[in-house]
Amino acid sequence: MKKIRPPHVAGYFYPADPVSLQNEIKHMLSEARSNETFDKIVGIVSPHAGYMYSGKTAAYAYNMLKGKNYKTAIVISPSHSEYFPGISVYDGDAYETPLGIVEIDEEKANKLVEGSKLIFRGIQGHRREHALEVQIPFLQSVLSDFKIVPVVMGDQSSVFVDELAKKLAEVIDDKTIIVASSDLSHFYNANVADQLDSIVEKRINDFDYELLQRDLQSHKCEACGGGPIVAMMKAAALRNFNKAKVLKRTDSGDVTGDKSEVVGYLSAVVYN
Repeated sequence: MKKIRPPHVAGYFYPADPVSLQNEIKHMLSEARSNETFDKIVGIVSPHAGYMYSGKTAAYAYNMLKGKNYKTAIVISPSHSEYFPGISVYDGDAYETPLGIVEIDEEKANKLVEGSKLIFRGIQGHRREHALEVQIPFLQSVLSDFKIVPVVMGDQSSVFVDELAKKLAEVIDDKTIIVASSDLSHFYNANVADQLDSIVEKRINDFDYELLQRDLQSHKCEACGGGPIVAMMKAAALRNFNKAKVLKRTDSGDVTGDKSEVVGYLSAVVYN
């Protein structure tokens, strides 16, 4: 392998030591158990803060993938550190975390960009992006023998969301899981955050991605990965998946005890 994207936020967002990382994820998964089961899951929403803050919330979604035979995970992330007008699918061979190397699914990566003017293979958005990276150790903990397609949205305008949804619908099959990486509102007090974040929760539970997109555009609610969530839900709908369920919603104040300025998180599944 020639080009491997090394871990950028290990030791910062999650433990850099593989044993500590493995133990922490195992602990979060054991604490985030739900009695619900979903047979055909096409996508999940997972938050992307430091594991200390949002890892347990993420674990509710990742628990639903345990024992399932996915061969490809398409991980879609917003771009926090650089803007570019397009959607960047990593052009290297693999992503690395302290838990090891995960290869890129070249066939699906190439199929995603084929014939698109808005989606391309590149390094843009991948150099320092934590929102994508933090999902991979969870995937490594619940899946075996899988590859990834790492996707970063440099622009989340509806034209890009619609294009990504259309192309995802062409690429996915019953051995593919889509991970939409997103946090919710940032730095409001807990009451205001709850009002904003409950809108996102309701739109997901109602499987109303069009209204979610409108609410995000008109700032009735916030989600830094709103584009990835809407694109994933829209692609699912194109493939006749029509149900979604929020499994857990929290905020950073649940961990810190400080409710004056919080960041919101949720995890969800899209299924049939």
